[in-house]
Amino acid sequence: MSENAHREREGFFRAAKVIASLTLTSRVFGMVRDMAIASLGASRATGAFVLAQKIPNLFRRLFGEGALAAAFVPVFTETSETDGLDRAMRLFANALGLVSVCLVVLTVLVELGLLAWGYFWPGGWDRQLLVGLLSIMLPFVVTVCLLALGSAALNCRGRFAYPAFAPILLNIFIIAAAWFVGPALARDDVVGQLYIIAPSITLAGVVQLVGVLWLLRSAKFPIRPRLRPVEPGIKPMVRLMGPMILGLGLLQICELLNDVIAWVFSATAPGSTISLLGWQLARPLDEGVLMRVYAAQRMYQFPMGVLAISLGVAVFPLLSRYAARGDLGNLRDSLNRALRLAMMEGLAAGVGLFVLAGPIVRLIFVRGNFTSADAAQSAFVLQMYLLGMWAYCTSQIFLRAFYSLKDTVTPLKVAVVLAIVNLLAVLGFIWVPQLGSGAFGLAMAMTGSLNAIILALLLRKRLGPFGGRKLAVSVGRTIVACGAMVGVIYLLRRQLGDAADGIVVAACVPAGAVAFVISAWILRAPELGELVGAMARGKDAPDEKTSDPTKPPIE
Repeated sequence: MSENAHREREGFFRAAKVIASLTLTSRVFGMVRDMAIASLGASRATGAFVLAQKIPNLFRRLFGEGALAAAFVPVFTETSETDGLDRAMRLFANALGLVSVCLVVLTVLVELGLLAWGYFWPGGWDRQLLVGLLSIMLPFVVTVCLLALGSAALNCRGRFAYPAFAPILLNIFIIAAAWFVGPALARDDVVGQLYIIAPSITLAGVVQLVGVLWLLRSAKFPIRPRLRPVEPGIKPMVRLMGPMILGLGLLQICELLNDVIAWVFSATAPGSTISLLGWQLARPLDEGVLMRVYAAQRMYQFPMGVLAISLGVAVFPLLSRYAARGDLGNLRDSLNRALRLAMMEGLAAGVGLFVLAGPIVRLIFVRGNFTSADAAQSAFVLQMYLLGMWAYCTSQIFLRAFYSLKDTVTPLKVAVVLAIVNLLAVLGFIWVPQLGSGAFGLAMAMTGSLNAIILALLLRKRLGPFGGRKLAVSVGRTIVACGAMVGVIYLLRRQLGDAADGIVVAACVPAGAVAFVISAWILRAPELGELVGAMARGKDAPDEKTSDPTKPPIE
């Protein structure tokens, strides 16, 4: 490996740690936010809020962590590498103008559609609440997508701090509304509090956008949108972005479809039924299912957002550079390294959360109107989701490897088929009494696992071997370390007996983490050093004595 390529690679993997630390802070704030929302209880009203906020949140995931950024990064990178930075800057201004117009038009049309829906087909109070909350939160789509484009541009120049910090601003606004403003103004009125939380999301989006525009200007990016002339790179972006929406957004799209199923098949009153193929059947789910599933989703997404998504965001520009240069050797090496890190993260977090799901969910969510019975069901749903944790993490890397090669069709085909598989699995599993709301987690784990396996096999055909033996050895070490972690946790829980959940979590989480780290250290796992920033010196270690003054700063 050349010295320049080595420094370049190390710089982007260091960026993953910057993103992860800020994302961890954001997820902590997000957990505080979710605690406030869950305290309103598992009911039809909070279910309406969960479903309504999933629409703008889907756009945040698809664009903020997905398609728009993933389509922009390789095109901007290639334009910068081949045609110069000035041409790439003009491409950004052009994309900013076109995306702005499309988003505003789309939002206005959807708002008009919601207005017509509410006027002509108002339905019951729950449907009116759903439409009302969605109408308030929908403008967030515009601001969050423009934030995503600006963040992707900053990432391409080695600036990762604000894009990772922006979600913290969103959480601060929601926390203020959910914990303080809502209870002060609406007191025991759950619907009133939900109507106070909803506009805080839209307001936060405006503040986030102002921040990224200021930073873009300071980084010499043009922030005045430009519609004409259309740059040559726009068409490749559009071609890439369409398929990426399904590829990167498979989990999020499946979650939205699952929430719609939960809304339709959950009981609105005792004894309510649903007509299915001419048969009147009792609804298999109770009215609180959406809030319980939401709590479980937030728990498994916590480590995934901190670790796997951060790693994927940081490594994507690097993979795109190697692909643009035709440097498949370095691309395969970087892919292998990212996969080993993602697998270690996914297995460790998944196993740890699985064995401590009950006390963790109770500790975080049992307050207000969210009961211990609700927490028990959420913990079971969480365990079902965690069966696929390793796959959710590695899929983030596989997808970005495909997209760095500008192959969006392959992940698209896989995503379409698996979205159908997930839908059919959920529709079948919800009727199994032993599963109940756990059907959503189990179906997602199956879908995610199939997605990771299929993408791995297809990518190997495209790139050739990318270190499968090295990856297998790494997974073996991680499994042994996870076994040690589980053993320590079980022994400690036996000693604690009926101790309070706070004591159990406070004792078992650090003890399990220490057991995992010590075991991985004994097994000489290089991934451990990369995760904690203390990798032993060797041929793959960064050389602190060298520097590249032309490399963009990593903030």
